[in-house]
Amino acid sequence: MKSTIFGGLTMKFGKSIWLTGFLLSAVLLSSCNIGETPAPTEDPGAIQTQAFEIVLTQSALQQTQIPTATLPLPTIDLSGATNTPFAFNTQQPGLTPLSLLTPTVGVVSTVTTKNGCNDGTYLGEGGVTDGTVLAPNKDFSKSFSIQNTGTCAWDEGYSFAFVTEFSTPGFQGYSIVLPKDKPQDYTKVGASQTYVLKLTAPKEPGTYKAYWKLKDDAGNFFGPLVWLEIVVK
Repeated sequence: MKSTIFGGLTMKFGKSIWLTGFLLSAVLLSSCNIGETPAPTEDPGAIQTQAFEIVLTQSALQQTQIPTATLPLPTIDLSGATNTPFAFNTQQPGLTPLSLLTPTVGVVSTVTTKNGCNDGTYLGEGGVTDGTVLAPNKDFSKSFSIQNTGTCAWDEGYSFAFVTEFSTPGFQGYSIVLPKDKPQDYTKVGASQTYVLKLTAPKEPGTYKAYWKLKDDAGNFFGPLVWLEIVVK
């Protein structure tokens, strides 16, 4: 009877020892983790923020490493681009201006001219030569020979006219007018005539030129323009 009772106490005592050991083990395990830092809990919002910052950093690196090709804008040089008025009398590139006729004083041509049926050709001259030095008020003579190459005779009213507009001021010249009562002085077609001039040198020193040209009975010039030149000293 005693042995049975002893045996039951033994079983109860064994269970108590096992439970006590389990609790001690649990306490010991818990005490080992008391000073240890708990594992951090990941915040989903922080993870998304970190990922977005990484994407921005990579994008910035790509923009820094890959140069952007910048095309230069065309530059228009406006220096000197002024509004210049068109010069009407200035020859433009590629344009050939029309030659304008310059009128001569007294409508006297410097070349042989034909006027209707009247025309003449210079044959020669006599008397003092061009450049002759004369004393002031010195008398001298000069002659010009001209042939009638027109189809009309040079008769009354025609003249060997002194051209004042072309001559040097101070030179005293004159015209030879054909009178109607001297037919021997007329010049037929094809004939020639020598006009002799009796002249006087000016009183003032200098170089003088004097011009003559034929003129018809209507006052129109024709034929060659002839001249003389003297030096007064």
